[in-house]
Amino acid sequence: MRHLNDNGFAERRTAAAQAKKELLSKFASAPKPTDPEMQERLAAREAVANARDARRAEREALKQAENERLLVEAAARTAAAEADRKAEAEAREAEVNDRIARVLADEAERKAERDRRYAARKARKS
Repeated sequence: MRHLNDNGFAERRTAAAQAKKELLSKFASAPKPTDPEMQERLAAREAVANARDARRAEREALKQAENERLLVEAAARTAAAEADRKAEAEAREAEVNDRIARVLADEAERKAERDRRYAARKARKS
């Protein structure tokens, strides 16, 4: 026994053709790229993209400025550390030179004292 709702091949074929027509009419009624509404949407998208690019460029500029500032600070710290090391080395060298000068002065004083005693001894003998 046949069902009343049983669709035959011809009915299925016409339903598929009808669905295809409806789909084509939907695309045909879609706004064209030349429509003012589409132009407006495109302009809005471009404005958003331009604003995004401007923000990105600003962030990159800020990052670059921050990196340069950090490099300058690091260079200043390095220069200060180098100056401290140099000053410390000069102080050590000055201290060593002072010790050497004192040792030489003490040696000269001892030699002068020894020469004085020798001269006094020679004077007593003669």
